[in-house]
Amino acid sequence: MSAETNRQLVETFFNVMWNSWSEEAMREILAADIDFRGSIGLHVTGHDGFRGYMQTIRDAFPDFHNRIDDIIATDDRAVARLTYSGTHQGELLGHAPTGRRIEYAGVALFTMTADRISKVWVLGDLWGLMQQISDGE
Repeated sequence: MSAETNRQLVETFFNVMWNSWSEEAMREILAADIDFRGSIGLHVTGHDGFRGYMQTIRDAFPDFHNRIDDIIATDDRAVARLTYSGTHQGELLGHAPTGRRIEYAGVALFTMTADRISKVWVLGDLWGLMQQISDGE
């Protein structure tokens, strides 16, 4: 695969799959055995596991949005620098909804295999997120 193709996969991952919650895009761009470690510390595999992870985020932040700040891609890997935002409207990691608008930074590392994303490791500013959703706990 080319660096440009991998760049487009990453853009689709965030701009189409995540930002519009597209299960169809998920099945098109993720390998069936996707290995995903998310910014909130959960590790899932396969389409069903990934769908469950997306639902966890959507339940907590129905308007969750990924803004791509930068992408660097090679022939089999890519990295994206991101800003996440949303409104905390559901429980997340034991924190009750606050109704607060959140924003935090992250970096996602991708591995591509056979024209699909096969591994993703997202390192998000979990401390920054927890400070925003914590209610003085």
